[in-house]
Amino acid sequence: MKDIGGNHEAHHLCVLVHGLWGNPNHLEFMAKSLREKNPQDSLHILVAKRNSGSFTYDGIELGGERVCQEIEEEIEKSANQGHVITKLSLVGYSLGGLVARYAVGLLESKGLFDEITPVNFTTFASPHLGVRSPSRGWHSHLFNILGARTLSASGRQLFTIDKFRDTGRPLLEVLADPESIFIKGLAKFRRKTLYANIVNDRSAVYYTTGIAKTDPFTNLDKIKINYMKGYDDIILDPQRPIEPLEPKEPHHTFYESVLKTSQTTFGRLPLFLALGIFIPVAVVAFLINSGIQSVRSNRRIKLHESGLAGIQPGNYRVPLLIAGMREAVEDVYENLNSAQNHEYLVPGTEEEAAQEPCSPITEQPSSSLPDSPTKILKHRAPEKLEPHPHELPTLALAPFQFRMIQALDNVGWRKYLVYIHKVRHSHAAIIVRTQKPSFDEGRVVLSHWLDEEFII
Repeated sequence: MKDIGGNHEAHHLCVLVHGLWGNPNHLEFMAKSLREKNPQDSLHILVAKRNSGSFTYDGIELGGERVCQEIEEEIEKSANQGHVITKLSLVGYSLGGLVARYAVGLLESKGLFDEITPVNFTTFASPHLGVRSPSRGWHSHLFNILGARTLSASGRQLFTIDKFRDTGRPLLEVLADPESIFIKGLAKFRRKTLYANIVNDRSAVYYTTGIAKTDPFTNLDKIKINYMKGYDDIILDPQRPIEPLEPKEPHHTFYESVLKTSQTTFGRLPLFLALGIFIPVAVVAFLINSGIQSVRSNRRIKLHESGLAGIQPGNYRVPLLIAGMREAVEDVYENLNSAQNHEYLVPGTEEEAAQEPCSPITEQPSSSLPDSPTKILKHRAPEKLEPHPHELPTLALAPFQFRMIQALDNVGWRKYLVYIHKVRHSHAAIIVRTQKPSFDEGRVVLSHWLDEEFII
């Protein structure tokens, strides 16, 4: 990708971080859109490049250290040219959002935010709660096992089966601990914004990208979607994203019943095809490639740990808790992931699940954002067993995921929900990962971000 960073005259540095299997080219349209909106003398753009391709297998921790080093080098380069960076913004796409959150913690621990003002932190389709399927079926179990063990360190962390350092907890849980450097650093950003696809995101589904314990978009026929004025039928109204439709009495004929059953069966064909066709062919190649990449990733991690990979890990292995210190391969994964169906908790057990014993996390008072698009989607645990017809069931998430939701929401996100219609690959379309007509709806998303959310 052509360098459009700038001439270092700007005092505001914006860093873009790509996702899993990604490279800087995935963010080309985003970077160009930023530059068209903000001239070189007002914004300096850095597209992080040291986690490209298979290097994203190396884990969120190592990826975050690489990004942190790139940021420090860019700030130093500007200083050497006589231009002082006084503002910093980070934008993460997919896995890049988690890598950026890790980098924020490192920058916080180094005291950078005492000298530089953190302004914007934005994520697009980032799996903040991981990608573990909240389902109990055998196919979901297979997906969770395969996914966690075929993406090296990143896979273990995304599926939350890792034990991060001496915490004994998954890295993503530590990232969301209110007493960690990661949450303390994130909270300092003036504006924290996320964009989440409501459907057709084959890599990261709505509940994790939207940081939610419910999913009202599993059956679009039962809801009315309200959109923001001026942004086509793409971005949902933050004040009132959906309204329930009153249920109608079914009057199915025998033919309609048979048709509905067949549609349900055919709707699961992606999974059947993936298991019946891809496993003998593509999945074998997927596993072979994953094995090779995992071996290479483990070697890179060992070199990194020994200080032979260009980064001295000792510079970034800081105390984590404030209290204590003071495409083919991708398609196989996506097809398996997109075939999952949600499982839900029994009504009345939500609070019990969230309080299930685990490592303690300090609770903070809830903060409220009047313009939060998920405001009407949040529900208290019902006091009765039978839920209200319009009440959304709670997803069968892990106990620590409920705590993560609470801690992340307390930081104060501005959430925007996106409905991509034209293509069944909304994960790529949301940022116009490739400039083709079917991804044009992503241009509307980026336009909203730049016009309404991004602060200079």
